[in-house]
Amino acid sequence: MIFKKDNFWLGTVLGLVGPVIGFTIFKLLKYRMFSLKEMYQWMTLNHNLITAWISVSLFANALLFTLYVNARIDKTAKGIFLVTVIYAITALLIKFFG
Repeated sequence: MIFKKDNFWLGTVLGLVGPVIGFTIFKLLKYRMFSLKEMYQWMTLNHNLITAWISVSLFANALLFTLYVNARIDKTAKGIFLVTVIYAITALLIKFFG
């Protein structure tokens, strides 16, 4: 099974996909009535929403990271962790300087 492979690049891909899935779930549960364009416009006006989006999106990666660390699939976990850190830094830069 692909999710049992110990591969840094698999972790990188999972780390890229995790926040997208987290954001999608967040949007569907909390902001179903907005289109993606309206959601983006609302996020640019309301910086607190950006913080919530970051939290939920990176929580998805935290779950993935925890699963792989507990299964001792360390190379994949390192890939997930690296992408999570890059996402977090990028999001913080957008929040404070965007």
